[in-house]
Amino acid sequence: MTISTDHATVQRVSIQLAERSYDIQIAPGLLDQATAWQGLPKAGAALIVTNETVAPLYLARLQQSLKTHYPVVHVCSLPDGESHKTWESLNRIFDVLLAQACDRKTVLFALGGGVVGDITGFAAACYMRGVPFVQVPTTLLAQVDSSVGGKTAINHPLGKNMVGAFYQPERVVCDLSTLQTLPARELSAGLAEVIKYGPIADMVFLDWIEKHLGDLLARDPQALAYAVKRSCEIKAWVVGQDERESGIRAILNFGHTFGHAIEAGLGFGVWLHGEAVGCGMVMASRLSQQLGLVDAAFTERLTSLIAQAGLPVTGPDLGADVYLHHMRVDKKAEAGDIRFVLIDPPGKATVRGAPDALVAEVVQACCRA
Repeated sequence: MTISTDHATVQRVSIQLAERSYDIQIAPGLLDQATAWQGLPKAGAALIVTNETVAPLYLARLQQSLKTHYPVVHVCSLPDGESHKTWESLNRIFDVLLAQACDRKTVLFALGGGVVGDITGFAAACYMRGVPFVQVPTTLLAQVDSSVGGKTAINHPLGKNMVGAFYQPERVVCDLSTLQTLPARELSAGLAEVIKYGPIADMVFLDWIEKHLGDLLARDPQALAYAVKRSCEIKAWVVGQDERESGIRAILNFGHTFGHAIEAGLGFGVWLHGEAVGCGMVMASRLSQQLGLVDAAFTERLTSLIAQAGLPVTGPDLGADVYLHHMRVDKKAEAGDIRFVLIDPPGKATVRGAPDALVAEVVQACCRA
């Protein structure tokens, strides 16, 4: 659905979850549009959680917009980066909420990328056993993936996103203009999560990504708008069927089992999440091929696209045992058995196990320079 405003055409994608349903708004300039913030829960105060990189760019604009809706707007600015997705950062949010005597109607706004969104959502789920929050993602990765669907978490030294909750936002506001200030490396990281939707659900979309990859890398507004909208549509379709990842939602983790092992093995923040996922998709496709689910041409096609998007396709040589160790504590693992999201056939994903020896062989092959 689209609606026309004085400033831009706002595209809307709805997440259908009964009483927890909400809209994703997608358009340039939404930070400054009054309509983006209308209809949110009323409260005496709001808290914007952001980070030290995003705050100088967009904090003042969001504060100005929210002042017409909330008498008081507090701010909590966190250090930037995956390495700060910790208890310490979470407690900084609680410190501000408690110091300002915020009540259970206070609305939290997550202004930033996936780390800010995940931490803010988890804080909202925990504070006074649950307060409303709004996702305001400023990175491509957050707009197409992490801000949508209600997964909130922090990292533990032994595993990524292992401490968290399913907690849905009131709204997701994707201001496409924020993507124009995104560093090139962050843009590429976001493209990993865009690319994943093709192999798991929509090969026509994968065709479109291949055709328009240059436009996406050049930050063409129309190309970015379509990529964000189609990605959100696919995720909304999946989440609407399986909010708490007891079934089909697991397919959204294509490339993530390998990717999370890379992040944990190197140390969180050495590779960006999207970089690890991009390389992880190469490994998952190779494993799918070894199991006879896809052919070599598909793996080569996907690997080429990921490389052209500016993402690594060769994994860090941590040793197969390290990969297997970290994958055993992945959230999809069952009784110590690793579960992988594999492609069977292109355009459809399945979740299944694979022999350790074959996984080790794939890891070794994908980690050779």
